[in-house]
Amino acid sequence: MGDRAGAALMDWLRALQHLRETRTPGVLVTITEVRGHAPRAAGAKLVVAPDEAWGSIGGGNLEESAVRRARALIADGATAPSTERHDLSDRAPLEYGVQCCGGEVALLYEPLPVRRAIAVFGMGHVGFELALLLSRHDLEVHLVDSRADQLTPERVGPLLAGPADVRVHEVPVLPELVIADLPPGADVLVLTHDHAEDLALLDALLRSPIPGSIGLIGSSAKWTRFRGKLAELGHDPTAIGRVRTPIGAQGITGKEPATIALAVAVELLAPARERSAG
Repeated sequence: MGDRAGAALMDWLRALQHLRETRTPGVLVTITEVRGHAPRAAGAKLVVAPDEAWGSIGGGNLEESAVRRARALIADGATAPSTERHDLSDRAPLEYGVQCCGGEVALLYEPLPVRRAIAVFGMGHVGFELALLLSRHDLEVHLVDSRADQLTPERVGPLLAGPADVRVHEVPVLPELVIADLPPGADVLVLTHDHAEDLALLDALLRSPIPGSIGLIGSSAKWTRFRGKLAELGHDPTAIGRVRTPIGAQGITGKEPATIALAVAVELLAPARERSAG
């Protein structure tokens, strides 16, 4: 579908939802100020994706330039808003056709990066407290448990009040099958009630290209056993080294589920440079 065909089918609000649902990066372009004459008034919006665009800020050189700028921001992975001004007189240097309205417009570019995805396998005491913290952030949170009573509407309800997109996966058997449905690059935490289930999940995660990171809750003794079993299952030391354990930010101590969940959330949500330094 071409840019203008997409614009005819969807307004900018629905376009934003489409980008979020399809995990597609984009940029929202808004006319924030108009001086003199311009093809659109302040407030006009254009949503730009790598291969499509919806809405309009007036067409012509202005819009084509904005689309090019927005796609450069997407390619660069920009996250901070930026602005620029356009002179719409026939004396201004133009690349994509003449616009001689005689005015000037200011544009605001707001990057719309793909939301980070985090999957929590195991919705026991720690898993629930962690999900509650994550649900208060702009994330895509996947919750998985093989026990139906851990994912009832009453229990999950409080997790749906925040800005996170919370997705529940009920899998009575073989929860590792959910891995194939996770977004590429999702950070995965293994917190189940069953060590055998933990091991099966780690085995499947290490065979999958999907996880961005893999965290495991448990003691050093548990990890010593798991390391040996994962080696028996054919995983080499480099692959096994992808598993991060113990999980949780240093300096937050305590064995209460809410405290453990807080330490894990702090570690997960810290800037990348802080996580790597730890």
